[in-house]
Amino acid sequence: MMGTMDGKVAIVSGSGRGIGREIALKLAAEGASVVINDVDEEPAKETAAEVVATGGKAVVCVGSVAEDGFAERFVNTAVEAFGGLDIIINNAGHACESAIDEMTDEQWDAVLGVNLKAPFRILRAAQPFIRANPTDYHRKVVNISSTAGVYATPDQSTYGSAKAGVIGLTKSLAKEWGRYKVNVNAVAFGFILTPMTEAVADDNAASETDTRGIGAGLDPEEAARASKAIPLGRPGTPKEAAGAVYLLCTPESDYVNAQCLVVDAGRV
Repeated sequence: MMGTMDGKVAIVSGSGRGIGREIALKLAAEGASVVINDVDEEPAKETAAEVVATGGKAVVCVGSVAEDGFAERFVNTAVEAFGGLDIIINNAGHACESAIDEMTDEQWDAVLGVNLKAPFRILRAAQPFIRANPTDYHRKVVNISSTAGVYATPDQSTYGSAKAGVIGLTKSLAKEWGRYKVNVNAVAFGFILTPMTEAVADDNAASETDTRGIGAGLDPEEAARASKAIPLGRPGTPKEAAGAVYLLCTPESDYVNAQCLVVDAGRV
C-alpha cells in the first residue's frame, strides 16, 4: 500500500523522544526516509530502530542543534544517506522559566540558540540543495512554535520571544522559498504531555530536568488547572501533536503557506 510520503526524505530535529519522536514515526509510517536527531545517542538510536523494525528507513545524526556546524551535518546526512531532502521539521526545543529580572544573558542566549537560531541555521544550510534541485512536487518545512509565542505566558520571556521569532522566520521564509515550490508553515502547540510538561511532585517541579537540561514537569495543581481550561478537558498527546505536523507535510497542504496552526484544543 502506497504511503503519502513514499520517496520523500525528512529531517526531524529533537526526534529521539516526545513530539519529535512521534513526528518521525508518523512520517516514516507513511513512507518517508527519516534522519533522526537527538542530543543524546541512545534515544536517537531507539527511535531509528523502531522505524527500521516497522519496515521504514532511518539514520541518526546525533548532536545539539545549537552546535556550530551541526546544521550542515544534519542536511548532509539526509543527502548522503537518502539522496535528497524534502521535509524539514524544526522541532528541537529548550525552555527556561524565570522572571525577567532573574534571567541571565546565558539563559537567554541558550533558549534563543536552540529555539530560533538553530532553525535559521538548518534552513540556511538546506537552501543551496533546495535551490539546485528543483522538484515537480512541493517540499515542506514545519517549524515548531508554541502558544507561548502566540499569546504569551508569564515567566517565559525567553521561550515566548524565541517561539514568536519562529513564526516570523516561518512567514519570511515562506515568501522567499515559494519560488522553489516549498511550503513553510509553523505549528504552535499548547498543553501537550511530554517530558517537559508531565506533572511531578511539588518539591521537584522547579528542578526536575530531562537529559537535555530542560525543565521537565508542571506542579500537579498547575497541570490540573491547565487541563480544566481546555475545552476538550485534557492535554494533547505527542501522537496527536505529530498528526498536526503531518497534515502540513501532505500534498493536500500544497496551497497552505506562511501559516501558524495553533494546536491547543481551543484553550485560548
